[in-house]
Order: sequence, then C-alpha cells, then structure tokens
Amino acid sequence: MQAIFDASLVIARRRRALSQAVAGADFLVARAAEDLADRLAVVERKFERGAAIFGVSPAATAVLAASGKVQDVVRIEADRDFLGGGPGIVSDPETIALEPESIDLALSLLALQEANDVPGQLIQIRRALRPDGLFLGVMAGAGTLAELRESLLAAETELTGGASPRVFPFTDVRDAGALLQRAGFALPVADAETVTVRYDTMFALMADLRAMGVTNSLTDRSRMPATRRLFQRAAEIYAERFSDPDGRVRASFCFVWLSGWAPAPSQQKPLKPGSAQVSLAKVLGEDGKK
Repeated sequence: MQAIFDASLVIARRRRALSQAVAGADFLVARAAEDLADRLAVVERKFERGAAIFGVSPAATAVLAASGKVQDVVRIEADRDFLGGGPGIVSDPETIALEPESIDLALSLLALQEANDVPGQLIQIRRALRPDGLFLGVMAGAGTLAELRESLLAAETELTGGASPRVFPFTDVRDAGALLQRAGFALPVADAETVTVRYDTMFALMADLRAMGVTNSLTDRSRMPATRRLFQRAAEIYAERFSDPDGRVRASFCFVWLSGWAPAPSQQKPLKPGSAQVSLAKVLGEDGKK
C-alpha cells in the first residue's frame, strides 16, 4: 500500500510544534477533549484499563482520569517526546503496541486523519479490546479546511496552470461508519460536527496550523518551495470567497466522531430477516383504522 503521509515528517513537525509551543494553539484538541468527556459521561459503566492512542497531547488521558470511570490508563505515542517525560508506550505510528484483549476502553483524539492505514488501525484497536470493550474516537473529516484547499488550488492553477496537493484528504462521515463495520465493531456509530473558526487573514490560519504541527506532510507534496506570490494570491482568493462582512475569514474544521464496541455475546443483536411475529402491513393497517 502506498503511503499517503510521510510518517517521519508528521512526527518531526509535531515535535517541532511541541518544542516551540504557542499558547492557545491546541484549541481544537481542547474542544475535542471537552466533547469526549461529555460522550464518555453518558456511558453507564466503568472500565478496568483504558488506552489513549497517538494523541500527542495528554488531553485524552486527562479526560479519562477526570471521569473516574477508568482504573488504569496507558498512553501510546509515536515518539518519546510526545509523552512529555511521563509514562507510556512508544510505538511505530502504524502499529498499536497492545496485546489482544488487553484493554476495555480505547480513545483516539484527532490522530486517525494522519494514519496511512485507517482500517488497519481500527482493526488493531478492536483486537486490543476485550469483549464488550468500547472505542471512542474523533478525527478531522471531510470539509475540514475546505476554504484553504479551494483557495490554494485556485491560486496555483491560475499562476502555474496546475496544482500539487497541499491539504490532507479527509474521510467522509459515511465512509467512517463503514470503516467501523469493516473493522468488526459491533453497534458502530459515526456522526459529524463542524466547527467554524474566524481569522483576520489566511496567514493567521496557516500560523495556527504550523503551531499545531499539521502542515503538509503528504508524500505526493511538491518538493519545490511555494512562492510568496502563490500564498499572496491564495490569501486574496480566500478573502474574496470566504470573508464575513467585518472582513475576517472563515475556516471550517469537521469533527467526525466514531464509537463502536468489541463484539460480545451479551450485546443486543438485530433480528434475523423474516423472524418478525407481526407484519408491517398489519401494523400500518391497524394504525390507519385508528
């Protein structure tokens, strides 16, 4: 399988972002962590062992600790620096270093969108879960940075007659649900939420992306440095197409939320086709008479 992302570059840029931390640049992770806490709060059970997988930030483990629902938590990261000197497991970014059926809760916070093999990672997570274990995750989905993608594409096409990929490909919420099923999760659910952030200019957005460590790491990216004129023209197009009346520009971030359970005999299962005791036509007929 051809790699979509340059994994070593992904790690290097995340490491640089951590070493040159900008206050407030983790606002998307903080927002996702708050939503994660809300989703975990409605799960009416406790877990013996949980894992926060490739989150770079300690936000997911903080959510687990604050919930009071998890007895033991382990962090898995792709680089020792991401652990911030704390305990955890360092693992290849495409391999989840957990034994089969060794955890009963897995969390993934804004990490899967940079995985080269999303189906493979979901399968690994499902195998690491004990029967009736829960997976909760969120990834950047289709629609994220759509304005930036369109502006860069239009500017580069106008100036050079062609374009190279500069924004990640993102997964649609329907495809995300299908991936959960493909990975073997029971009761899979995928839903999406779009967060709109406003900036003074496109350059302020790009500064935030750099501070997050999520600039272009595509293997098919152009190795030629982008020109100043390209970004200036892209900023002009961005302002023309995606500005509000006050002159500020919009940037969309789509959160695709995933949840699924490791199969277990105790779980609810759909009835087999043809096993219904009352026909739908009869029910509708009775409702009509009423």
